[in-house]
Amino acid sequence: MKKKLSIALLSVTLSFTSCATIFTGTKDSISFNSQPEGAKVMHKGIEKCTTPCTADIQRSLSKQMITFEKEGYKSEEVKLVKNFNAVSLLNILLGGVIGIGIDAATGSLTKYSPKSYTVELEAK
Repeated sequence: MKKKLSIALLSVTLSFTSCATIFTGTKDSISFNSQPEGAKVMHKGIEKCTTPCTADIQRSLSKQMITFEKEGYKSEEVKLVKNFNAVSLLNILLGGVIGIGIDAATGSLTKYSPKSYTVELEAK
């Protein structure tokens, strides 16, 4: 009986680790706008969308840059701003050292804020 209770308790504890990853996911949906419209939104060299648009951006603990590109205009680079994701504090309450590690690995210790970026492109 004691062994079954220990296994059940361990299962419940492990199921609540990585709270930020479970509750808030590993991506943020961010809106991008440009003047003029029609700029490509690039993240890590991959085109995400064309302005005005919304794209899911993977969270990361490292610095994340977005580049706006439009023919006839200078490219504009913007750093995505991140804030601490308070949901990850649940790991401390639930004893989730493993969960904090998972949240760090997935980038879920932080979240992007603001959720909207607008740039004014300068003609070449």
